[in-house]
Amino acid sequence: MLSSVKGSWCLVLGASSGMGRATALAMAREGAHVCGVYFGTSAQQEEADALVEELHGLGVRTSFHNLNAAKPQTRAEVAGRLAELTGPQGIRVLLHSLAFGSLLPFIPRDGQPDVITPRQMDMTVDVMGHSLVYWVRDLYTAGLLGRGSKVFALTSRGDERVMPNYGAVSAAKSALVSHVRQLAVELAPSGVAVNALRAGLTMTPALIRIPGSDVLAERAGGSNPHGRLTTTEDVAEAVVMLSASDSSWITGNVIDVDGGEGLV
Repeated sequence: MLSSVKGSWCLVLGASSGMGRATALAMAREGAHVCGVYFGTSAQQEEADALVEELHGLGVRTSFHNLNAAKPQTRAEVAGRLAELTGPQGIRVLLHSLAFGSLLPFIPRDGQPDVITPRQMDMTVDVMGHSLVYWVRDLYTAGLLGRGSKVFALTSRGDERVMPNYGAVSAAKSALVSHVRQLAVELAPSGVAVNALRAGLTMTPALIRIPGSDVLAERAGGSNPHGRLTTTEDVAEAVVMLSASDSSWITGNVIDVDGGEGLV
């Protein structure tokens, strides 16, 4: 049945910019309170501070943490704080929007001898892939995920296509999608839905870091049936829409949020 996210709490991992920021704002506009985790420089701290101010202007409560989302101590600290804030209600939405990895080739080439190291490969797959499992498990065991809760992981077309220097991130996204399926099955008896959202090409800070992203953007914008690129707001709207139900019957899927980009 349809319900409302108003008065609920959502946890956004990677909240200071991109799709995380857009989702925090979209949920807040519907009356949801926002807990955000981000990790970075003073510039990212400024982005987070500005977001918190904007969220407060929408009349919701916030709890933001500048911490490394890949560390067990962070999960423990944030879970404890959320338990205090939400009580038995738990959280309605977990958005896993972590984009932190190495963009290096596997094989050396003329003019680019640097290749990805085992440490960089492990870090990329752990942060962008495996950390979903650890966050969901810790939140669930803390009693913060229950019937009606929604877990969203963000993947990309790179989980099935090859792009220059994207190998480690592609591996992480493939692992992420596999984890979504497994978590969906294991959490189904508890009424928790787990899905991956595969956005079309979106001009986020993470995309801009990819070599040749300007060429990719031009190509995607020209071929998209809507005649434009996907925006972070498009993805945030999908999160809100899919969260406005207590049902867990849509689960274990990769849901394209791309305006038909993947069809052409």
